[in-house]
Amino acid sequence: MRIVSLLPSATEIVCALGAQADLVGTSHECDYPPQVQSLPRLTRARIDLGGDSLAIDNAVRHVIRNALSIYAVDESRLAALRPDVIITQDLCEVCAVSLDDVRSAVARIAQREEVKLVSLSPTRLDDVLGDVERVAEALGLGERGAAVRTSLQARLDALTARSAAIGHRPRVASIEWIEPIMLGGTWMPELISRAGGEPVGVEDGAPAPTLSPTELAALEPDVVVLKPCGFTIERTLEERERIATHIVSALPPTTAIYVADGNAFFNRPGPRLVESAEILAACTHPEAFPELARAHGANVRRW
Repeated sequence: MRIVSLLPSATEIVCALGAQADLVGTSHECDYPPQVQSLPRLTRARIDLGGDSLAIDNAVRHVIRNALSIYAVDESRLAALRPDVIITQDLCEVCAVSLDDVRSAVARIAQREEVKLVSLSPTRLDDVLGDVERVAEALGLGERGAAVRTSLQARLDALTARSAAIGHRPRVASIEWIEPIMLGGTWMPELISRAGGEPVGVEDGAPAPTLSPTELAALEPDVVVLKPCGFTIERTLEERERIATHIVSALPPTTAIYVADGNAFFNRPGPRLVESAEILAACTHPEAFPELARAHGANVRRW
């Protein structure tokens, strides 16, 4: 089977299922596991992603206002790869190539029935686990999919049981974007709850809300985790001054503020959301999860 994944989280799911050898192409953002970076890249961004968070937000809004897709598909390269299965998404037009663009590309390169198109659109944690099985079924790996889901679920349940026994739940805000400030929505409140925190400012499964520094302060978070979508820790800290004046200054000095790797964790609805929950537990209850703080020390940093 020849598999194309146009979504980083889908690429991680395919590899977790043991089908990495069948991958023939990926998106330009697929980088884990590291071996997939040698595969042909089939997408590119139509905007400059090298600016600061405000410039990127303005560019994204401009493209969307003009009814354009933020990412483009290399149709000729896609056709040359002759995929049997293409995995994409229809959840977020900012996160990956649009489903309409993929459908158009598929229609031009082959008869629709010759290519199986799997589109993922998870908004809740259970959706993400379900997508593991959906992708597995599409690849003819149903039993393996069930086993991977069971393993991920068991780790989440174990973490939830430990955090529930702690007895206090700090108020936690996860920040998805720096300027404008956006809170982490969709599955993020569930991850915070499983890590032993009380998510503030957003409901389970809801889109990421935008708010002002004053509104952020009004949420009275005890813990703030900065994990901008697509940003590594180093990339986030390039905007240290903006964060200090726009976010940190609005919060009392007693607030525990962490910077985490939003590119690898949290924002990708795949297997590493389990590790994201562990990182949150280490931030929310460091005294109760010292081994997780040690294990994920490279992926989170205290402000």
